[in-house]
Amino acid sequence: MTKYREILRLKGLGFSERNIALSVPCSRNTVSKVLKCAKERGISWPLSDSTTDGDLEKLLSPSAPAVTSKRMPDFAYIRKELLKNGVSKKLLWTEYMEDCRQAGDEPLMYSQFCYYIQQDENKRRATMHINRKPAEQVEVDWAGDTAELIDPYTGETVPVYIFVGVMTYSQYAYVEAFSDEKQQSWIDAHVHMYEYFGGVAKILVPDNCKTAVIHNGGWKDQRINTVYHEMAEHYGTAIIPARVRTPKDKPNAESTVGNISTWITAALRKEQFFTIAELNAAIRVKLEEFNNRPFQKKEGCRYELFRDEELPLLAPLPAARYELAEWKQATVQFNYHISVDGMLYSIPYEYIGKKVDVRITGTVIEVFHNQNRIASHRRLYGRKNQYSTVTEHMPKDHQHYLEWNGDRFRNWAERIGENTAKVIDAVLRSKRVEQQSYRACMGLLKLADKYSPAKLEEACKAALSYTPGPSYKSISNMLAASKAEGSDTTDSTVRNNNNTHGITRGAGYYRRTKS
Repeated sequence: MTKYREILRLKGLGFSERNIALSVPCSRNTVSKVLKCAKERGISWPLSDSTTDGDLEKLLSPSAPAVTSKRMPDFAYIRKELLKNGVSKKLLWTEYMEDCRQAGDEPLMYSQFCYYIQQDENKRRATMHINRKPAEQVEVDWAGDTAELIDPYTGETVPVYIFVGVMTYSQYAYVEAFSDEKQQSWIDAHVHMYEYFGGVAKILVPDNCKTAVIHNGGWKDQRINTVYHEMAEHYGTAIIPARVRTPKDKPNAESTVGNISTWITAALRKEQFFTIAELNAAIRVKLEEFNNRPFQKKEGCRYELFRDEELPLLAPLPAARYELAEWKQATVQFNYHISVDGMLYSIPYEYIGKKVDVRITGTVIEVFHNQNRIASHRRLYGRKNQYSTVTEHMPKDHQHYLEWNGDRFRNWAERIGENTAKVIDAVLRSKRVEQQSYRACMGLLKLADKYSPAKLEEACKAALSYTPGPSYKSISNMLAASKAEGSDTTDSTVRNNNNTHGITRGAGYYRRTKS
């Protein structure tokens, strides 16, 4: 599905259609059509959180116009065939004409056929210097060469990894060392980089590492890492990854990585560091020297160019740092809760049995189904098996039980009798979460309506003589058996229930006096 929300969001940030197409990713024609339809219908960013891509598709999906143009050659096929001996453009044009005739398409003339083949060849070989605007783009990458720490206990050398971020226009750089190249380090590096720059560039150009791009098969099959995309949304920037094995897409980062290796990593090679903090303190000193070193072929230095022309144009930092979120998948249980790290959070009961995506931060648990948020909870900490339940997530008949609490059940039981109150108290304490026992309490107290309060009190007294924690089921069975036998007491029923084996005598047997 076309990412209509993302297209409108990036347009609201002032991105060109070309950059939107690269970031989403989709074709420029799709971006143009979506924006045109949105303008005609008065739809623009920001949109409400409840508006989904499916809703926007119904409003913005343009009907495909009829295409009446000449059939273009298959350039990939032609390049492959021209490598074979004896194959010429004339021969391929003849075959192309025959294919068009059979398909009923209008063909190109031979001169046009050759012209388009040449244009395709030129496009594949073309290189171009793009003049970047100030504050437009930052390129990020991991340096190929690692630095080293010394383990203070074993004396062994431990490799550390160098993150490099470069403002494309001024070549102003940021460098930081990390113990690994995992997701947490990658996100932390960006957060620290933006704070070092004092603002946010419009476009973020990463390499094709897994922490940035899950899969990059061109703009038709490009998937940005979910956490990385969230970070970009938080900072109001767009991610346009470099193409695979295409260093020219981020020449400044590639060039600066080499300079960093020379002026920072190599310059510190003779010094010994035992912690990441020590190494980063030394890197920061060398980084300041690097950014303030005069340009060789023009006036000024990286810092001055950045300060004067880029810093005033950077987007301001958000009020709070981006908080790294972890994503998990869970299945909604039959009690309409999901379990996250031993805690239980409610989900609308309509989603029972469905798989949902869970976004976890240090403070919030958010739950999504088909990219739509369906629940949000404050994250619980402490003892396991705590419940966070939203009333609206419960079925109507379950919501009725929220009107009850343990004290109300105890007061009701005390009006029936002392023994009934003891049984209810035992049932309430039998569950780790008191609310889980409410159904049993309600059923037990309702037995007074079916058999009478006196018989319920008598049954509870008899049950307590055999166990300190009788259950609703045992007392219900006693009352039912007593009624079936027509007895006014439940003692004989209790004795019979206790005698579950043919050769086992109940307690009443041993209370009898010998004759």
